[in-house]
Amino acid sequence: MLNGIVRAAAEILAWWAGLTAVWTLLISRADTLEIAVGAAAALVSAWAARGARRAADR
Repeated sequence: MLNGIVRAAAEILAWWAGLTAVWTLLISRADTLEIAVGAAAALVSAWAARGARRAADR
């Protein structure tokens, strides 16, 4: 059980880091607000990507 939770957290963290990095590279100016919004959007997208991957595995 704990192993599954750790795997899920690691997958979401990896997606989040990658998506946040892409967002940071694509914006023209790195304002604090833009980075915060991008990081929040990346977290939602990471959660959705994990759900989509799990659905595709079934």
